[in-house]
Amino acid sequence: MKMLVTGGAGYVGSVVSALLLEAGHEVVVLDDLSTGHEDAVPEGARLVRGTLRDTAADVLAGAGFEAVLHFAAKSLVGESVEKPGLYWDKNLGESLALLDAMRRAGVPRIVFSSTAATYGEPESTPILETDPTRPTNPYGASKLAIDTALGEYARLHGIGGVSLRYFNVAGAYGRLGERHTVETHLIPNVLKIAQGDGEAVKLFGDDYPTPDGTCIRDYIHVTDLGRAHLLALDACAPGTHQIFNLGSGTGNSVKEVVDVCREVTGREIPAETAPRRPGDPAVLVASSDKIQAALGWKPERDLRTMIDDAWTFLRSR
Repeated sequence: MKMLVTGGAGYVGSVVSALLLEAGHEVVVLDDLSTGHEDAVPEGARLVRGTLRDTAADVLAGAGFEAVLHFAAKSLVGESVEKPGLYWDKNLGESLALLDAMRRAGVPRIVFSSTAATYGEPESTPILETDPTRPTNPYGASKLAIDTALGEYARLHGIGGVSLRYFNVAGAYGRLGERHTVETHLIPNVLKIAQGDGEAVKLFGDDYPTPDGTCIRDYIHVTDLGRAHLLALDACAPGTHQIFNLGSGTGNSVKEVVDVCREVTGREIPAETAPRRPGDPAVLVASSDKIQAALGWKPERDLRTMIDDAWTFLRSR
């Protein structure tokens, strides 16, 4: 099939592009390179530089695309609070432009990289797809709005859509790994300290009601995440919008992450306790029971593999 991957020069988008190529698909990447990297676009994919609002319609028109995998988005929670208009414009506004371009070009299916941030602070864990959606920041709210729009385009225009909701992605796929200009994720930041870039890992609270007192979060290997996107293509039934969570069902604590980073790197990684951050829930973990039952997906790679792959990638750079 011929696929358009929006945001395919980014971390997850580049890995999914590589997996699509390996599966024999034709891949076109649409990315404005505002946060992505041109050299992350896998060999064999064609890169078109541009925004969804300005470029998607021209790329899709009459070109025989059979599906879109949509990763292009602003994704920094703190920035979304400071600049909510930017997130509504870039995330929702450009996604609406993409959906309308798909409708006009007759592209029948879309897999959307959503987020478990749409749930906000959960009432219980692991989080289910039927749980209330109460995002606590503009990032999560804008992604939830796109999910809603996908449902409407499915109902009114017959597009088949799947939204995948997940928390933290880690690891690497060969030469494709995580390299954000502003890095907010725990694992790459801990590994940077192992390399000597930084003084100590901050444990934001060690008195939570968890086994070791630190927050528990859900982590998925980027390769497992990529596999889920490919499986979701087959679940894009005309006129339907489905939502699947991607999660471990258990999660790992901050202390566990730091300890495994020490084991993998063989280096001392100092850590110090800092005050809790406002709004940090003790546990954020998603259930993947629904997608396992429907599509046979479950995570295969553990935390140690994620960190080992991320460490190998970081040292290669």
